[in-house]
Amino acid sequence: MKFKDLLSGFIRLHILHHAAEHDIYGQWIIDELARHGYKLSPGTLYPLLNAMEQRGYLKSRKQRKGRTARKLYRATALGRKGLALAKVRVKEFTGEAMKG
Repeated sequence: MKFKDLLSGFIRLHILHHAAEHDIYGQWIIDELARHGYKLSPGTLYPLLNAMEQRGYLKSRKQRKGRTARKLYRATALGRKGLALAKVRVKEFTGEAMKG
């Protein structure tokens, strides 16, 4: 993905946004991010999810249906707090960046 280094923060915010609304899992968030123009492979996404969990922004649990196991992620209180702050900062930035 072009400009990955600049856009990686938006990817994390998208993940937190959805994980604050409901449980998410890897393929679902890959598909959701693709709708917004972000193309991530599982090899990029899963280390990102693991890092966000290690930092305390996400919490995971395993869900088993028959022979299939899925890891579900949900935003923690810290993740929701960080998301709220990020929304304020993004709003400030877009207000400034969209002038003139």
